[in-house]
Amino acid sequence: MNIAPLGEVKAKFSAYIKKAQEGPIIVTKNGKPVVMMLQIKDNDDLERLLLAHSPTFQSLLDRAEKRIQETGGLSHEEVWGETSVETN
Repeated sequence: MNIAPLGEVKAKFSAYIKKAQEGPIIVTKNGKPVVMMLQIKDNDDLERLLLAHSPTFQSLLDRAEKRIQETGGLSHEEVWGETSVETN
């Protein structure tokens, strides 16, 4: 992980984009971290990052976890029964 001041990142942005391929870069302003630069390898990476920071998705996960704790969740058979594909 690298740490760099905002002014340096602004001046050498393209170089820092390349450097982010090696690992995260923490950008600081007045010595305090303000943002992290991460490499995004593909659309799946992007989707994971966006979902990880989505309050709506986190709320959905919280509700699902609470429901599992309260009901014990679904059995293996119930899951496959719910997701089976009909063939005609």
